[in-house]
Amino acid sequence: MGDRDQRTRRLGSLTTKSRVSKETKLRLRVIFLDDSERTFEVEQKVLGGDFFNKVCGHLKLLEKEYFGLEFRHHSGNYVWLELLKPLAKQIKCNDLFFRFIVKFFPPDPGQLKRGLTRYLFALQIKQDLSNGSLTCNDNSAALLVSHILQSELGDYDEELDCHHLEMKQYVPNQEYLDHKIIKFHKKHRGVSPADSDIHLLEVARKLDMYGIRPHPAHDGEGMRINLAVTHSGVLVFQVLQNNLLVIYFHFQLAL
Repeated sequence: MGDRDQRTRRLGSLTTKSRVSKETKLRLRVIFLDDSERTFEVEQKVLGGDFFNKVCGHLKLLEKEYFGLEFRHHSGNYVWLELLKPLAKQIKCNDLFFRFIVKFFPPDPGQLKRGLTRYLFALQIKQDLSNGSLTCNDNSAALLVSHILQSELGDYDEELDCHHLEMKQYVPNQEYLDHKIIKFHKKHRGVSPADSDIHLLEVARKLDMYGIRPHPAHDGEGMRINLAVTHSGVLVFQVLQNNLLVIYFHFQLAL
C-alpha cells in the first residue's frame, strides 16, 4: 500500500508539472497575407525573434528581413513585434492575433531574389489596394488589378473576367473601372503568374504611397502625428489648419 501511495504521489507530481508547463505556453494565432490562419504554440519566455522565425519556417521563407508580425497593443494601436524582447513582456493576454505582413519595401522589387518573396509582396500590394491604403489614380488602379487577374485567372476570358469582377472587389469603386481593367487584361495574354507578380510590383513601386504605412504618434508638444518608415527615411504626417503637412527626414541627413 505504501509503495502504491508513493507511486501515486509521483504521478500526481508529474501531472502538476505538466499543468504548470502548459500554463507557460502561449497559443498564438497568425493571419497570413492570403487570409489563411495558423496557431503556434510557444513558450512565454522566448524572444519575439524566436516566434517570428517559427512563423517564417512554416512558410519556408528565406528572405524574412522584409517582413514582420503586427498585433494590436493593449493601448489600441497596432505595433510591431519586437524581435529582441521576450513575448511575455510584449503581450498581455493569450487571446490576440498577429498579422504577418510586409514591413520593409525595397525601392526596387527586382532585388527580391525568390519567387515566394515576390508572391508575398504581390499579396501585400493586393491587400493594400483593396483596403484603400495604397492610393493611386484610376489608370494605375486598373493596371494593377489587370495584373492580379492575369495571375489568378490566366489569359483574358470575357465571361470569366466579368463574373470575377462582379464577385470580387480588388479596389474601392471598382465598378467604374471594369472596362479599363478588362482592356488592360486583354494585353497580358501568355504572361505567367510569376511574371504577373513582377509586373504588379513594378507598377506599384512607382506610386507615391508605395511602402508607406503610417502609424499614430505624438510630437514633442503632444500633437498627434503619423509616422511612416520608408527605405530611405522617415515621413511625418501632420494636419495643420485642415492642411496635410508632410515632412521628410532622409536617413543620410539624420546621420
